[in-house]
Amino acid sequence: MTKSGFVTSSIGKKILMGITGLFLISFLLIHCFINALIFFNDGGETFNKGAEFMGTNWLIRAMEIVLFIGIFAHIFLALKLTIDNRKARPVGYMVVNGSANSTWYSRWMGLLGTLILMFLVIHLKHFWVVSRFTDEITSGKETMFDEMREVFENPIVVAVYCLSMVSLAYHLLHGFQSSFQSLGLNHKKYTPIIKSIGIIFAILIPLIFASMPIVMHFGIIK
Repeated sequence: MTKSGFVTSSIGKKILMGITGLFLISFLLIHCFINALIFFNDGGETFNKGAEFMGTNWLIRAMEIVLFIGIFAHIFLALKLTIDNRKARPVGYMVVNGSANSTWYSRWMGLLGTLILMFLVIHLKHFWVVSRFTDEITSGKETMFDEMREVFENPIVVAVYCLSMVSLAYHLLHGFQSSFQSLGLNHKKYTPIIKSIGIIFAILIPLIFASMPIVMHFGIIK
């Protein structure tokens, strides 16, 4: 099979889907760690140092390009696999019992992914665009911590962020283990461990992310 044939094949797309999924999971872990620096509750000093490093380090800036490529590739592959699956079965079954072999969130991964994408656009506007394409941060007028405090003053924004993390949690509940399965990493001994780690990850990471706007909004972190 040629390289182009591999990429366009069903197996190739699933493997690439798994790779991009694991890459995005790795990004979530790093992003969560950097943002969690606000919990030092030192007026944003530690967090701002982390944010400055992420914004000025040339390697990190280069990885931003890779990150966006990974996001768009993940979305494209998800859409392509969904379309291919529907074409392969153009006529639905007479009786569908979806809950028999799958969870509801695994069947609604497309919707969950769409909600996450909508949130991502909002999140990028709030922070990435401000830090990269305006002089608000680089001029020293305010810091990223100040920007967080300003954004999360709005209770509607806080609610949107928290609800989006619920979508992320359900997306990860299926996506974490599915990424390993797409790469053919199935083993009766290790798969249950991966599944357990995936459940912990899917709960803990979105919970930490959701707690940030809450503690900022109510002034617990100052």
